[in-house]
Amino acid sequence: MTDDLFDLTGKVAIVTGSTRGIGRAIATRFAQRGAHVVISSRDAAACEAVAQELREAGGQAIAIAANVGKKEQLENLVAQTVERWGGIDVLVCNAAVNPYFGPLSGITDEAYDRIMNSNVRSALWLSNLSFPHMEARGGGSAIFLSSIAGISGTNVIGAYAVSKTALIGLARSLAVEWGPRAIRVNCLAPGIVKTDFARALWDNPAIADPAIARTALRRLADPDDVAGPAVFLASRAGAFVTGQTIVIDGGVTIDTGV
Repeated sequence: MTDDLFDLTGKVAIVTGSTRGIGRAIATRFAQRGAHVVISSRDAAACEAVAQELREAGGQAIAIAANVGKKEQLENLVAQTVERWGGIDVLVCNAAVNPYFGPLSGITDEAYDRIMNSNVRSALWLSNLSFPHMEARGGGSAIFLSSIAGISGTNVIGAYAVSKTALIGLARSLAVEWGPRAIRVNCLAPGIVKTDFARALWDNPAIADPAIARTALRRLADPDDVAGPAVFLASRAGAFVTGQTIVIDGGVTIDTGV
């Protein structure tokens, strides 16, 4: 039996923010499933180091640095990917920023604009740039990294949460628009994941301990807990899933009380 629904052999996948954390875990698992992975973040040296590590492990990977807040750099990311590997099959919009921690009543316009532009507008830019190339190859899959903050309220990372809610809406609209051309668009919404990006949450017992207590599985997530669902959505296993948000929170958003 050789028909593997999770096989990604030959698929070209761009993963933003893939030099560490969730993005790196997704890129690694994609490469292990046979994908040709584009490692991308703002740090060119870090991109090349991760790509080299994947190649040494037997995978196919290249590095193309890009700041998701700059459209011309995303245009280059897509153009270089197509030039080097002939097209695009999978897009993972993982890169995000959160320069402000506190109530929305105190956020500056500059911080709000940076969050929304980097976390939301970049996903629209990359979708519009990548989807025609997916269509030319018969279809594809886009995955936006949202968060359970995007489906609940918060008094400390409100603008970040708004950006993650916006990604859910963006995925739904793009799924309707591009579905007839065999392009699927979905979101993943993790809870707290033990990454450098979320270190202020999981490395603080005052925050982490209550979070673990609210989690049905009684632990926080590791990056690989998000990478598995990403493989599902990128592969034929998820071929009839579009416009959806898969929550990966260990049970935080279910009612575990009595």
